[in-house]
Amino acid sequence: MFRVKVCGITNERDALFASRFGADALGFIFYTKSPRRVSPQRCKQILKKISPFVLKVGVFVNEEKKTVINILEKCRLQALQFHGEETPSYCNFFKKKVLVIKAFRLKDKKVLDKMKKYEVDAYLIDAYHPHLAGGTGKNIDLKLAGEAAALKRPLVLSGGLNPENILFYLKKIRPQAVDVASGIETKPGIKNIKKMETFIKRVKNYVAK
Repeated sequence: MFRVKVCGITNERDALFASRFGADALGFIFYTKSPRRVSPQRCKQILKKISPFVLKVGVFVNEEKKTVINILEKCRLQALQFHGEETPSYCNFFKKKVLVIKAFRLKDKKVLDKMKKYEVDAYLIDAYHPHLAGGTGKNIDLKLAGEAAALKRPLVLSGGLNPENILFYLKKIRPQAVDVASGIETKPGIKNIKKMETFIKRVKNYVAK
C-alpha cells in the first residue's frame, strides 16, 4: 500500500479530515516565503488534536539549525523535510534525531547524481521551478522521476498531483509514498475536503500491477 502525506496543513479542520481519511503523514511548512506557512504556535495547537499514529513532518528551506531544533522540540515533530540547498552533513546532523526527507527538484540528470550523496531516510522528488521551492502545481518529469525511483532509497513523489492524475503517476513511477498540497486545495493552505478524500482513497485503494 502506498503512503500519503498531505502537506501545507494550516488549520485543525484540514488536519482532522486528512487523518480521518487515512493520511499517513501531515506536513507543516515553516518557510516564511510560503503561502502555506504556519507558525510553531499554530502547529502545536493543531497537533494536540491529531492521532499519535499520524506522522508529523516539519518542512524547512535553508533554515538555521538552531531554529529547526527549536521548532522540532516545541512541536514534537517526528520527521523533517528539507526543501532547500541543505548539505549532506546538515541532513546527517538531524538524521541522528528524527526521520529526514530531502527534497529535490528534478531539473536535469545532474540532480540524480546529487541525490546519491545524501544518506537520508527518503528522497522527495518535485517538479522544477526556477523560483519556487515547492507547491508549484507543475507535473514532474516522468523520465527523470523513473530514474530517481530506481535509486536505492525510499521515494516520495510530489509535483502536480491531484485526484485526476494520481493513478497514472502511481502506475508509472511506483513510489513508496506521495505528497500532495496544491492539487487538493481551494486556495493555498486551505484544502478542498472532497478532493482530499478522493485523492487519499484512490491512493489507498490502488493495487500496483
